Amino acid sequence: MLRSLSFCSLTAILLVANVADAVQPTAAVRVAFDRNGITAVRADGVADKNTARRITADDPVRIASISKLVTAIGVMRLVEEGKLDLDADVSELLGWQLRHPAHPHIPITLRLLLSHRSSLTDAAGYYAVPLDGELKDILKDRRAWDREHAPGTYFRYTNLNFPLVASVMEKATGERFDKLMDRLVLHPLGIAGCFNWDSCDDATAARAVVLYDQDHKPLRDDNRGGKPACSVVPARNGECDLSRWRAGSNGALFSPQGGLRISANGLAKVGRMLLGDGSVDGARILTPASVQTLVQPAWTYAPGNGMTYEEDDSGQPHEGFYCRYGLAVQTLATLREGCRDNPFGDGVARVGHAGAAYGLLSGLWVDRDAGTGVAYFATGVPDAPTGVRSVFSAVEEKLARVP
Repeated sequence: MLRSLSFCSLTAILLVANVADAVQPTAAVRVAFDRNGITAVRADGVADKNTARRITADDPVRIASISKLVTAIGVMRLVEEGKLDLDADVSELLGWQLRHPAHPHIPITLRLLLSHRSSLTDAAGYYAVPLDGELKDILKDRRAWDREHAPGTYFRYTNLNFPLVASVMEKATGERFDKLMDRLVLHPLGIAGCFNWDSCDDATAARAVVLYDQDHKPLRDDNRGGKPACSVVPARNGECDLSRWRAGSNGALFSPQGGLRISANGLAKVGRMLLGDGSVDGARILTPASVQTLVQPAWTYAPGNGMTYEEDDSGQPHEGFYCRYGLAVQTLATLREGCRDNPFGDGVARVGHAGAAYGLLSGLWVDRDAGTGVAYFATGVPDAPTGVRSVFSAVEEKLARVP
């Protein structure tokens, strides 16, 4: 039976027992679900402090790195259509050579990009490519490459992988990434969402959740009920004419690594599709084999074979956060020394993805054996303390296990 929570209850639950470490989100939403539908919804706080508009599970938020998982679903749809090959050299579609300078003989593939084993880093940047710029210019900077490890030999969580994935998708289809993702994933799932606002309808944009820093100042999406004047990084002369877009030249424009605007209910639909082996509410999105390809770990931590934290994480590495990773899909609760990826505290190997950016924390996790899952986010918590069961924050641990 669908349950809801009174206005103040969820925030009260989220307060850490130690008063000194207490964190109260600006907004928090949690949606539990199973294969058949949503089983519980809990929401508290405000989506927009300026208007005091209360948060709901239908309000779209910049969901951060869960965007990667949704992007990977789009990739797998194109693989099923025969337009992409996970193990082909992406240089052939990009139209320019993507190679590690020290290992020019090793092709870089979508499988390596999606599983963060490409030997790329974020040290040279990944998102601030202007509308009239080209993504390949970042790759000319040697800081973009891991000097110590060849492609395919080491896990290093790198946002730059996904603008490259988006560029490959554009080249394969001739379609703009945000519109392509709407056609491939969001529309078939019945989700009102978008990457970087431009392709969202006005009604969805009007419900935007504003992201805040620790001083309650807006960081993202303070759009005052509309869309931003420019939904991408403007051209170097300040113009924002999206007719300048060219397929594959700048896959960073619509933020495939973190720019998806989606509601908690929308995330739950994605989770239910994973529980349904690619099918949800009678709609077939992926084959069961494609879902298995996504969720099967391509990398499992062992000493010396990868980094268990994201370097581009506000300068605060959380070692033990990543220990098993497929194609843009994490697996939790890894029973290995050095792994602290068990926010639920029950040892269950759930699959999904976490997100953290601009004061937001988010998660989408499904237990495929039990047929259950949870989608959640909290805003205004940039300095949330670490939890007690894992290296995840205390806020995330509470959201994961709210009864």
